[in-house]
Amino acid sequence: MKELVYRGKTKDVFSLDNGNYELKFKDDCTGKDGVFDPGENAVGLTIDGVGKVNLEMSVYFFELIKAAGIKTHYVSADMDAVTMEVLPAKPFGKGLEVICRKKAVGSFLRRYSDYIEEGADLPNYVEMTFKNDAKGDPLVTADGLEVLGVMNATQYNAVKEMTQKITDIVDDEMKKRGMNLYDIKFEFGYVGDEVFLIDEIASGNMRVYKNGEYVDPMTLSKLFFE
Repeated sequence: MKELVYRGKTKDVFSLDNGNYELKFKDDCTGKDGVFDPGENAVGLTIDGVGKVNLEMSVYFFELIKAAGIKTHYVSADMDAVTMEVLPAKPFGKGLEVICRKKAVGSFLRRYSDYIEEGADLPNYVEMTFKNDAKGDPLVTADGLEVLGVMNATQYNAVKEMTQKITDIVDDEMKKRGMNLYDIKFEFGYVGDEVFLIDEIASGNMRVYKNGEYVDPMTLSKLFFE
């Protein structure tokens, strides 16, 4: 028996009898006025097959990451059912996004354009934001996370190191396909004292360029598996 725990925008979460969870990937996408946009906070359209593509990419990277000795919540996947079984890792706080940046674009450039040129190289720069649509996903520092009781210094250092290693794994795979990763967004959780990569690793969570041109998430998914 499985029981619905949470109904999300692009995935539903079920509890399993063995104590793990099942993620059901859906074809619903975030967007506005029928246009796909991973940055939007509401479901805007349905694209047939997008759930399975997101699951395929997530499984592909989770397997690579596991082989590199990095812990993730991934247990197994059923492509036909478009589901993924995961460990019951607890998220940090009420939701924390971890961004790793290799190039100065997006919100980083908007904040710091007085100090850096667009597209300038960044040394796998890691920043964290609270998931809060109403407050614009505010940035938070390592000291802030500790003061607020969300994450201690040891956990922060583990998350930062894992983020940088995983980013390089994803970037290497993109380079094999003639593309470049500019930035990527992750989520982490913990089981006991151990930190795990959680959620998914799909095209909507990353910004990728080819020949200097931005590759939209749907095109990226197609190019990746060609």
